[in-house]
Amino acid sequence: MNLVDSSGWIEYLLDTERADLFAQAIEHRNDLLVPVIALFEVHKVLSRKMPTELVAKCLDVMRLGRVLEISDQRAIAAAEVALRHRLAMADAMMYSLALEHGATLWTQDVDYQGLPSVQWFAKP
Repeated sequence: MNLVDSSGWIEYLLDTERADLFAQAIEHRNDLLVPVIALFEVHKVLSRKMPTELVAKCLDVMRLGRVLEISDQRAIAAAEVALRHRLAMADAMMYSLALEHGATLWTQDVDYQGLPSVQWFAKP
């Protein structure tokens, strides 16, 4: 299973030079987990860069994976992960969901560097 954080989705959806780093995880839809918080963050960023109709199409691509809702149990688990690894709320939620599902978290966010089950790509 794979979970791509918002930065990876943004690279992929904007087809940047770093998009290929995340393509493998994103394009294997049957193994793809998509936290609702990633939908929020991607919508927020893309809405500043492109028309509403294109943003909606990008979110539809994300929804081809298995969308993971935030429950009260998941919120508590994320809070524990945040405390343990000194992560911000959104980062802790993403990582906690990856751990819950035994998934690899694909990211370029330095806050995840060195954590187990993380495929981290350094930004140039």
